Amino acid sequence: MSNISITDSQLNEMLEKLSLKKIEDLFKIIPDSFKYDINSLSIKEALSEQEITNYFNVLGNKNLNSSNSLFFMGGGSYDHYIPKIVDTLSSRSEFYTAYTPYQAEVAQGTLQYLYEFQSMICELSGMEVSNASLYDGASSLAEACSMAMSITKNKKIFLSKSIHPSYVDVLKTYLDPVGIKIKFFDDNEDGTTSCDTKVEDDVACIVVQSPNYYGLIEDLESFNNVKSNSLLIVISDPISSSVLKSPADCGCDIYVCEAQSLGNYMSYGGPNIGVLASRKKYIRQMPGRIIGRTTDVDGKTAYSMVLQTREQHIRRDKATSNICTNQGLLALRSTIYMALLGNSLYDIGKICFDNCQYAADKISNIKGFSIYRNNRSFIKEFIVKSSVSAKSIQKDGVSKNILIDLPVNDLNDNKILLSFTEKRTKEEIDTLVEFFKSYE
Repeated sequence: MSNISITDSQLNEMLEKLSLKKIEDLFKIIPDSFKYDINSLSIKEALSEQEITNYFNVLGNKNLNSSNSLFFMGGGSYDHYIPKIVDTLSSRSEFYTAYTPYQAEVAQGTLQYLYEFQSMICELSGMEVSNASLYDGASSLAEACSMAMSITKNKKIFLSKSIHPSYVDVLKTYLDPVGIKIKFFDDNEDGTTSCDTKVEDDVACIVVQSPNYYGLIEDLESFNNVKSNSLLIVISDPISSSVLKSPADCGCDIYVCEAQSLGNYMSYGGPNIGVLASRKKYIRQMPGRIIGRTTDVDGKTAYSMVLQTREQHIRRDKATSNICTNQGLLALRSTIYMALLGNSLYDIGKICFDNCQYAADKISNIKGFSIYRNNRSFIKEFIVKSSVSAKSIQKDGVSKNILIDLPVNDLNDNKILLSFTEKRTKEEIDTLVEFFKSYE
C-alpha cells in the first residue's frame, strides 16, 4: 500500500479541527522523557525517486549473487536459465495471482494451466495423478508421509540418511505431534543408501531422495525388495528426472519434488513450489486441489476442481490437509517453462551432467581435493572433500567473486557442495579449478 504523506494545508486543517496551533501540541500529553528530539537526528534532505533508486542500486551491488559472480551454489535451490517469455506471460494481469478462485469454474484459464501443470508433472514422473502444487519440496514430503500414514494406518517411517537435512526438519515439525516414529537406513560406502535393513510390516513408508543431498543417484528399484507393506516415496529433482528412469518405473508410489528449477527464480530462498504425484488408487488421500477436464452442457471442453480435500470443503474428519491457496502463480511459471522446453528438458539435464563430469575430472586431479566417496553417479551437483577448511575456502572464494556451498550437515568442515547447471560454462569451471589449485 502506498504511503502518501499529507500536505501542509491538510495538516493545518486537521489542527484547526482539533483546536490546536502546531503539531507538537498534539503530542503534549506524552511526557518529554519518552520523546526523541527529532532535531538531534542527522537526516539528510529528501531524495527524488531516481536518486533513491540509484542509492539502493549502489548498496545492492555490494552483495554477490548469481548475476555478478561465478555461482556454484545448489543444495536444493538452483540457478537455471529462465526464458524471458516465462516472465512476460506469467505477469499478465489475468494470471498475476496465487489465489484460489472463489468461483473456480469462472476462471477457466487458471484451471486449464493448473490442469496442464498436473499433466506435465505426471509425464515427467511417470505417475498417474498429480495435485495442483504445494508450498515447497519439504512440505510436500511431509504431506506425502502423512498421506502414506493415512493409507497404511501406520506411523513408522524409514528415511535415507542422504535426504536433505532441512526436509527432515520440516517433516518432524509437521508430524511429530501425531506420533510419527522415524528410523534411518544405513549408508553404503559409496554414499548411497543401503537397503539391507529389514523393513517391518508396520512401516508406513520408505523415503529415498535421488539424486540425494550429496548429488548421488540412488538405486530406487532395490527398495522394492525390502519395502514389505510400506509405500515407496521418492524425492527427486525435476531436471534430473528428465534424464533418469522415471520414479514410477522404479516402483515409486508417491513422488515429491521441489519445482523451483522449472522456471522459478531462487529469490533468496523462496517462494518455492512443491509437487506431489502418486498412483491413481491413492487419489482420495492426496492433499490439495486436483483439476479435471470435462465437457459442459454445450459439449465444449471445461475444467473444474474435481477434488479438494480441504477441511473447509468437506467434513473435517475426512479432510487430508488444510492446503488450498498455494503456489498457483509459480505453477503457471513452471507450466510455461515445461511447455516451452518440451523434450529439451532432457538437453538441460544432459548439459548439467556433462558440466558435472567435466568439473569432477578437473577437480579430482588437484592435490588435496577428491570426489566424495569416489562416487561419480551424479547429474548436476556433487560433494568435494578438501584437506583445507571448507569455510576458509568459501570465505576466500567470496573475495574472488566465486560462490560455493557448504553442506548444512557437514560437521568436519572439509566438504564443499558444488552445483553445475546449464548456465555454467567451461571457462567458469576452469576458473573454479584454478582457484582450488591455489590450495595445493
